[in-house]
Amino acid sequence: MLPHASILLFGFFFLTVSLSSFFSAAAFFNLTLPHQHPDPEAVVQEVQRSVNASISRRRQLLPGPPIIGQAQCLTGNPIDDCWRCDPNWAANRQHLADCAIGFGRAAMGGKGGRYYVVTDSSDHDMVNPTPGTLRHAVIQDEPLWIIFQSSMVIKLKHELIFNSYKTIDGRGANVHITGNGCITLQSVTNVIIHNVHIYNCLPSGNTIIRSTPTHSGWRGRSDGDGISISAARNIWIDHCALSHCTDGLIDAILGSTAITISNSYFTHHDEVMLLGHNDKYLADSGMQVTIAFNHFGEGLVQRMPRCRRGYIHVVNNDFTEWQMYAIGGSANPTINSQGNRYTAPMDPNAKEVTKRVETDEREWSDWNWRTDGDIMVNGAFFVPSGEGLSMQYAKASSVEPKSAALIDQLTMNAGVLGGPRDNSVSISYGGGATTGATKPATGGSSNSGGGGDGDFFGMIFGSGGAPPTQLSPPTTMILSLVIILILCGMLSLPSL
Repeated sequence: MLPHASILLFGFFFLTVSLSSFFSAAAFFNLTLPHQHPDPEAVVQEVQRSVNASISRRRQLLPGPPIIGQAQCLTGNPIDDCWRCDPNWAANRQHLADCAIGFGRAAMGGKGGRYYVVTDSSDHDMVNPTPGTLRHAVIQDEPLWIIFQSSMVIKLKHELIFNSYKTIDGRGANVHITGNGCITLQSVTNVIIHNVHIYNCLPSGNTIIRSTPTHSGWRGRSDGDGISISAARNIWIDHCALSHCTDGLIDAILGSTAITISNSYFTHHDEVMLLGHNDKYLADSGMQVTIAFNHFGEGLVQRMPRCRRGYIHVVNNDFTEWQMYAIGGSANPTINSQGNRYTAPMDPNAKEVTKRVETDEREWSDWNWRTDGDIMVNGAFFVPSGEGLSMQYAKASSVEPKSAALIDQLTMNAGVLGGPRDNSVSISYGGGATTGATKPATGGSSNSGGGGDGDFFGMIFGSGGAPPTQLSPPTTMILSLVIILILCGMLSLPSL
């Protein structure tokens, strides 16, 4: 009997250790991403320092004699002040890549690559794109800095699927991207999208689309996002105007990280921005996003952003309208709100900036949501929680992030430069989700899957690997049964 008992005890010990190691390894891979920053607070402080330095330069120049060009360019906005003060910026367009801040500051785009001039606004062939079109440019394997020969409206036939190391630079032209699918950044890295209008994006798909010069494949139906970011990193979206899309204006899901969304103008939309695939997708705990110097304007309802997991820094934005809430979240995201202006609607039931989505207060009371130097207008109020209730962030506050008093100056150029900041004059055909609009059914093979528990393996396309897979309950059960069967077989052996 003793040998049997010893074998049984050893078996249970082996089972416990094996499963413990298995769960620990799975938790480790699900809770971290290879490219997330190990100290997000350091990134936050660097953003604050860059803002304070730009504001100081502006203040120092104001009392002195005027300097040609300086009065128009120095705003205190560190991104714009980095390049707009150079009257010859067009001769050195790629300097823009040095101007990013926040978690997406390392996005190179097409820096170091050749310039590709888009001369043709058509989008006829998804499998063999015409040279000179935007679709032909973004699928190339080499780094490219993509500019436009003239102003144009590019009406997409299906999703515009990017390859890595690309910059869309719309400066000097009035560029509109609209139509079916719009922009997809899936399993790519180092993309900059700058100074373009994106609107009226509709679901599309169930067709073959090329993603690289050597690969084309079947795409299911897309959601109709303006910009869909999936399993991607080092992404910078700057000076864009987004509105009237079917699903989200910008969605980032499936382990995407190292993202900055800045100087953009959001209008006329219900669910503006989703960060995180679903509450159960643990890899999104490594998502890190900076949202800076944007204007959230007319006709917006909610999700500015709506966060699942991750670390989200919302800094120096102007929120002038929402109908439900501004910032929402679930599954314990960290929300760091600094130096924003929140102007509440007249509706007395919609004054709160924050919303914990479908979560009991006993659960979210420990979530780290904090407000620092924000300005609350017309009865707006932010409900902090967790560590955000304490004063332990004195180190971060010591670099004076409270620049919300300068919010007009910091966001004065949000949107597309050189023309109307929003898309209100450009909307000529339907398809956008507006107040109270419902989303069309997209079937079971949605490409972005941002709203539910979509199957990632039905969405793999183009180069790059899938994000870390999650530990599934069936896998755990099978492993346990195998070990138990081995133990039973050992117990059935005759005593030695």
